Amino acid sequence: MNRRKFIHTATAGLGTLAAVESIAKDHSISFNKTDAGSLKILATNWGFKGDVNAFCTAAKKEGYDGSEFWWPQTPKDRDLLFTALKKHGLEVGFLCGSGLTDYSAHLDFFKKSIDAAVKSEIKPLYINCHSGRDHFSYDQNKAFIDYTSEASEKSGIPIYHETHRGRMLFAAHVTRNFIEKNPKLRLTLDISHWCNVHESLLEDQEETVQLALSRVGHIHARIGHAEGPQVNDPRAPEWESAVKANLAWWDRVVERKIKNGEPITFLTEFGPPGYLPTVPFTNQPLADQRGINVFMMQLLRKRYSK
Repeated sequence: MNRRKFIHTATAGLGTLAAVESIAKDHSISFNKTDAGSLKILATNWGFKGDVNAFCTAAKKEGYDGSEFWWPQTPKDRDLLFTALKKHGLEVGFLCGSGLTDYSAHLDFFKKSIDAAVKSEIKPLYINCHSGRDHFSYDQNKAFIDYTSEASEKSGIPIYHETHRGRMLFAAHVTRNFIEKNPKLRLTLDISHWCNVHESLLEDQEETVQLALSRVGHIHARIGHAEGPQVNDPRAPEWESAVKANLAWWDRVVERKIKNGEPITFLTEFGPPGYLPTVPFTNQPLADQRGINVFMMQLLRKRYSK
């Protein structure tokens, strides 16, 4: 049997629905589930090979409520995105950030993206920020928080800052400092990055993690582990401890949001080959990226909605 056929057979044999049922049974929750309408699960277009309309067609067919997109920088791209979202009845979260290395230029680009996104003709569920850089100073990075706090208050749109490598919230202990000094800071939790940075499931930073969970508005549902930001396939039994740890973190956020009557949003964000481990010399992925993300979407619905 060749490698491609073996990998396809192995992953197909897991059975998405069977895997969902198995994990749900082994790791049950202790709080009441939410109404289905209060849980929004979004698809990632990261790694998708078609255009925006083809992506939205696929996301709708797979059962997603919407998607998270980088804020389009040109009128043409905005028109294409908004047309596709309306056509398929999908909701949206916008992603804003900058890759510029010069601080002033970086912040200026970021501010312009935020200003445009809050005025979008389609109101987003939230705006997620790739904020600052890990090598900017505290005061430089704080400017991103101050600007988005004001923009959120004026627009009524939740604006969150992602716990992401290379950005200002790249590590747990660094994020704690920002949280303690900025009461208006709200997070997009992608805790897989912290697992990678700290080379652990964060067992030695429990207090810091719990503080961060109290500030989470949105979650990126990817399973990190002690040696990387993404397991090859969360359905594989060797990743049980990593899956269990991530579910426990997400449970704390969801339980609080249900108690407070707040909307719950997830993005399933397992990445494509490169991020997804591959076979040496062939770059053949070890698992099916979109299949994993659909599995995660179904697991989250099973776990948290009635």
